Amino acid sequence: MPKPEWTHAAHFAAALWLLREPGVDAFAVMPGAIRVYNEATGVQNTDTDGYHETITLASLRAARAALDAAPPDRPLHAVLADLLSSDYGRSDWILRFWSRERLFSVEARKAWVEPDLRALPF
Repeated sequence: MPKPEWTHAAHFAAALWLLREPGVDAFAVMPGAIRVYNEATGVQNTDTDGYHETITLASLRAARAALDAAPPDRPLHAVLADLLSSDYGRSDWILRFWSRERLFSVEARKAWVEPDLRALPF
């Protein structure tokens, strides 16, 4: 996928697919997949750029909540549309839970960091 197409919606589409795929642990697979994709498209995974653990895991949790709220036979494109039409469809949704300072810290980029503004609802 060309880098310009790896959007907020594309991240959620990949997350939903991995979460619904039998036998796949999306929380184990997605981080490595994003790192490899970044490198393949010329983005280095550093302390300030590339892969971000807290954003990835929080987004996976949001996607998991969307899947859990949907009927099991709901097509993924419909679950994605529902998710994107919710508050989580905005790329800045995460800033309701984390301050910019905490979220964009090196610590949060490298490992899960709990929200400092309010707890995630899922």
